[in-house]
Amino acid sequence: MTTVILVIHLLIATSLVALVLLQRSEGGALGIGGGGGGGGFMSGRGTANLLTRLTAVMAAAFFCTSILLSILARQSAQPTSILESTQQQSDQGGESSDIQPLTPGLPSRPSVPQSE
Repeated sequence: MTTVILVIHLLIATSLVALVLLQRSEGGALGIGGGGGGGGFMSGRGTANLLTRLTAVMAAAFFCTSILLSILARQSAQPTSILESTQQQSDQGGESSDIQPLTPGLPSRPSVPQSE
């Protein structure tokens, strides 16, 4: 189920980017629709309203799928806590006496070159 929602989420994200790029730019000339004067591919006022509404719907769908994906990821994760793992170790008898602490060995030769 997570994979299906992730694919839908990616499709929504791609279409959201395309919708934002298709909108007519007010003055920065960043959109594909053209920012300056003259007519163009997307120049009607009704088309601009449609693109604005579609962008809002896609943004809402993007947020919904994001929240749904985070809820699904949280449910599938195992709860971990340092306090719980420490308490479980103490309940099982603590550390084993077989384990010896590691002591670093002496280097066989100097690690820094010495000048002669």
